[in-house]
Amino acid sequence: MEDNKILEVNKPSLAPPSGGGGGSIHVFAPATVANVVCGFDVLGFAVNAPGDEVIMRLTNKPGITISKITGDDGRLPMDPAKNTVSVSVQHYLQSVGRTDIGLDIELHKKMPIGSGLGSSSASTVAGLFAIKTLLGDDSDAAKLLPFAMKGEEMACGHGHADNVAPALLGGFVLIRSYEPLDVVRLPHPENLWCAIVFPDVDVPTREARQIIRKNIQMKDAVTQWGNIAGLVSGLFMNDIDLIGRSMKDVLVEPVRSMLIPDFYKMREMAMELGAVSFGISGSGPSVFAFTKDEDTAHRITQKLQKHLTGLKIGSNGYVSTINDAGPRVL
Repeated sequence: MEDNKILEVNKPSLAPPSGGGGGSIHVFAPATVANVVCGFDVLGFAVNAPGDEVIMRLTNKPGITISKITGDDGRLPMDPAKNTVSVSVQHYLQSVGRTDIGLDIELHKKMPIGSGLGSSSASTVAGLFAIKTLLGDDSDAAKLLPFAMKGEEMACGHGHADNVAPALLGGFVLIRSYEPLDVVRLPHPENLWCAIVFPDVDVPTREARQIIRKNIQMKDAVTQWGNIAGLVSGLFMNDIDLIGRSMKDVLVEPVRSMLIPDFYKMREMAMELGAVSFGISGSGPSVFAFTKDEDTAHRITQKLQKHLTGLKIGSNGYVSTINDAGPRVL
């Protein structure tokens, strides 16, 4: 079946690693904005910064070790059986019949954990892209997606793809179906800018998913799928105004916004400064705004950070276009 192609993994004819420890690679994978307001679990896009980095080396001893993790304040496990990067890489190695090799992994967190910017997915994608490249596997990068979803399942209890798919493929991505997995890369206006602010408050992904309503009214569902269709149409038509007026969420945002300090005040400020739209990135607490130019994106980021400082809340700010490249070798 055509839709199942993304789930099939070609077993490449990989040459045995020469010299035991002769191969190494350094990979960056980008942060992502998931949901994109109305597209819960089905829409996401990659940004240029922040992101995570993985350094991977072939070793003489079969198996995977993690020798170093930086930037996590000691929060991530060094045990390869419990780390999303190593677990996903192990699933990949099993699929291509290369569990005989040895790997050492360094993970360098260049983005906040629990930010709503796909921290775990960036790490996982960097690791998978590293091993694929290191072993000379020239199959489509999309074939890594099921393994990346294994990492998401470990990180937050649900193997969704709206972070890992754009981190892996780059650009703006639609997950049309999970069973079977069917992922579509969407076009987008080149002049679409994104302003992101990460307030320094704790919104764990697992807990943020648990507060979402399980039952919804038909009128809310109709509103939601109309907005999703409008957003996708706006992306294809290069109509930023249509994108903006379609980015409304009547299902998830009303609940999750309660976890983010002054969410509606920040939205009001962003829109007054010229934002096209405003919403929660992933499960939060990061928020983002689309703008038509870079200067507006910077003004919004600075204004929101200043507002959070007044609330005695620290924050990080990022400004980016949509990243069409995805992971890259450094």
